[in-house]
Amino acid sequence: MITRLLAALATGLLALTPLSHADLEVNISNGVLKPTPIAIPDFEAVGVDDDIAQTISAIVRADLESTGLFLVTPKSAFIQTDLNIEVAPRFADWKIIKSDALVVGSVEQVERDGVVLLRGSLRMWDIYGEELMRFEDEAGRLVSGRRFLTRPEDLRRIAHKISDAIYSRLTGEGGYFDTRIVYIAETGSKLNRVKRLAIMDADGANVQYLTSGRFTVLTPRFSPEAQQITYMSYEGGVPRVYLYDLQRGRQEVLGNFANMTFAPRFSRDGRSVLLTQAIDGNSDIYVMDLQTRASQQLTFHPSIDTSPSMSPDGKQIVFNSDRGGSPQLYIMNTDRSLRTCPSGGSAIACRISFGAGRYSTPVWSPRGDLIAFTKQSQGRFFIGVIGSDGSGERVLTESYLDEGPDWSPNGRVITFFREISPGAAPSLWSVDLTGRNLRRIATQTDASDPAWSPLLQ
Repeated sequence: MITRLLAALATGLLALTPLSHADLEVNISNGVLKPTPIAIPDFEAVGVDDDIAQTISAIVRADLESTGLFLVTPKSAFIQTDLNIEVAPRFADWKIIKSDALVVGSVEQVERDGVVLLRGSLRMWDIYGEELMRFEDEAGRLVSGRRFLTRPEDLRRIAHKISDAIYSRLTGEGGYFDTRIVYIAETGSKLNRVKRLAIMDADGANVQYLTSGRFTVLTPRFSPEAQQITYMSYEGGVPRVYLYDLQRGRQEVLGNFANMTFAPRFSRDGRSVLLTQAIDGNSDIYVMDLQTRASQQLTFHPSIDTSPSMSPDGKQIVFNSDRGGSPQLYIMNTDRSLRTCPSGGSAIACRISFGAGRYSTPVWSPRGDLIAFTKQSQGRFFIGVIGSDGSGERVLTESYLDEGPDWSPNGRVITFFREISPGAAPSLWSVDLTGRNLRRIATQTDASDPAWSPLLQ
């Protein structure tokens, strides 16, 4: 019981109340130019230090403000300060300072089977509708608030879970705060660069270095359960794809390929890994079953086929190939059956990118509607998105070097790495699908090759 409670970070409910749906909603279908004002006073500390409650409140404010969708009302503007999670606020006081929503919360220490835990609770009020907003829990039931349990040392996770609940309720989309980012931490001079596998919370906290830096590592990618990472390492002198088990802290070579393997990415069910194998100067895409370790070749072409990414339904793969004369994006069915191509006719692999420039590093959105990519044109690099049928291409960023996109688990935000000028250090950035919320992600070192985990369990 104790192990399951701690591992699952048990989620509970506040009391059900027969309230109607609130009307307040953030519309982000076409981007938001004017953020929604939201007030998040410090949560009440019940049997815990005030610092703990204040830290959780500050993280929630930072999470929501980082989206560009919300404007957090400063505490100096508050009129009412005697808030209680069980009592309706004085709506007039919050209308005066023009807050659309008010979050009221508490943090308390509880004991479960002899284990001391933290419990974070919240309720949210629609100020102009003058009603309590209801949430949907994991079972699909409507509840008047949320509660989250975790160990005291994991208090940041309570904050991120609260942020996810607020974000989801106001936008109608899944959250992405209770996640991690794996990346390459870079130190040293350009001629003696040390590249280590590193992992951190999505907001840059709790950094851990997973490899020593004795061997260069590149292109890390999370498994769907966020318990394994696949990446390329030069350990042993030959670039090969590795697996890293986060629970055990152990790594292993994936397969016994005789040649260089690189550009790995998990299948959507996590049971296999897509990768590229180079033989005599030519590269093709393979898929390896993680249980049997049997591999299957998916592309057969005298060109460079690489950077595969699987669609959410597991039926299609997008990849990068120069079979048309320059690097472009292609799509094929995982069973290699013929498909109708956007340009006409049918083929096993159909080209979907036709803009000016060279396309690379495609990755399918978790929603299945878009594919993110890197494009190089006229000496500049761009991060963009395109439909799986080649339609609707849009550029989101532009720089001296923007590369390596990956999606947040809700398909709303893209992370990538950037070098602003020749010789500049790489750093991690994020941008939403509007292209308007471009932000740098803080890291302890120079950083490249980011990949976003699914929501943690």
